Amino acid sequence: MKVIKIGGGCLKDGPAAGKIIKLIAKRGEGDIFVVSAFYGVTDILISGIEKALDNEDNIPSIITSLKTLHNTIIKSLIDDINKRKQLSKDLSGFFQKLERYYYGVSFTREATPRMKDMIATYGERISAHILSKSLSSMGKESCCLLPEDAGIISDGKFMDASALMTKTSRNLIAAMDSTMTPEKIVFIPGFYGMSESGDITTFGRGGSDYSAAVVAASIKADVLEIWKDTQGFMTADPDNIPHCKLIPELTYEEAAELSYTGAGILHPRTVEPVKKAGIDIVIKNTYHPNAPGSRITKNAYTAPKIIKSVSYTTDVSVLKIYATGIGARFGILSQITENLASSGINIKSVVTSQTCISLLLSRNDIEKGHQSIRKIRPTPYRKSSTITKVALVSIVGEGLQNNRGIAAKCFTAVSDANVNIEMISSGTSNAALYFLVHEDKLDTTINALHNIFFD
Repeated sequence: MKVIKIGGGCLKDGPAAGKIIKLIAKRGEGDIFVVSAFYGVTDILISGIEKALDNEDNIPSIITSLKTLHNTIIKSLIDDINKRKQLSKDLSGFFQKLERYYYGVSFTREATPRMKDMIATYGERISAHILSKSLSSMGKESCCLLPEDAGIISDGKFMDASALMTKTSRNLIAAMDSTMTPEKIVFIPGFYGMSESGDITTFGRGGSDYSAAVVAASIKADVLEIWKDTQGFMTADPDNIPHCKLIPELTYEEAAELSYTGAGILHPRTVEPVKKAGIDIVIKNTYHPNAPGSRITKNAYTAPKIIKSVSYTTDVSVLKIYATGIGARFGILSQITENLASSGINIKSVVTSQTCISLLLSRNDIEKGHQSIRKIRPTPYRKSSTITKVALVSIVGEGLQNNRGIAAKCFTAVSDANVNIEMISSGTSNAALYFLVHEDKLDTTINALHNIFFD
């Protein structure tokens, strides 16, 4: 049995969803499909919370836009008018509940993490229901199983939950035993689970990949397939290097590192559950479904020059905190990181010296983070500053730390391209080396590295 994840990029509109439905009908019997919301729906749901807080008069237009978007997709998927009407009627319950939640937010003047998670999950609920009914209209045996009914149990952390694998596995195996047949196609909404106390909790933005990995590991699937509108992992971003090539095999750690630095193929946490279960992940291109794609496996091949890809992300800035003798001062790092965590700010990485702590934060968090540490009393540091308009570049390949000359080759190529390196992080992973460059030197850097390792 396969577990197959379908992302919002493959569900951009009615025609795109129609193509996916035909592919599922042809290949999906006896498999489980974990699905994202239709493209753009989660953004509408989340922005709707702020609109509801601003003015309750905005709520009808939010619901109308959601209904219109989904009804347009339904019209593309189902030819029978009566079946379309019945499906729209079925969905009315989802929209009525959403409307009540938005009015509740508006009335209480508060959007709690619990309420945000509840609202955000409706995109996946609705898409799974529509896809299942569309297949049924084609004469296929199909059903939709919500995570709360399937027993996907989370640790209860709102907006960034993790699955409790032992309990989830027991529940999912029982659910599949009573639901699955060799002909049936089962849809499960991704992105969320249910805490032991009964609260809906999401796995973080983009967490449907993680959901699919949880399902695959829980039922000990033969493989986890991720259906994308791209070939798979590449030696570089095609936008930077048009002649880059497909990577046929990666280790779990290589895939995790590439996902962290912006490859955009997988959610970074997807590898966790399947690695422990020893299940391979295969990236499949829906435009070329017979192509091999990229396989993520325990014993992937080693590249001739060790490095398999050059990756980057521009969603990064640096918060620098200066103090004398940081390494000898008890608790200063924990004091700063705890302050940022309490402000809801995620720290991407930490690099320290005896005089400075450098924290890598998301660009959207950098100003908030800077303001947050300024409120610490008594002030445990001498001064602070920020660096923006930088990019985090990585070279990724299992074993690079154990092979002499890889770092030297990397930095020589960058230096020869007349690029200054702002900061280096090395040794934390056996599969990746990270460094910062100024954003306007990013293309030059990527080209120099790709030339030295691949061309």
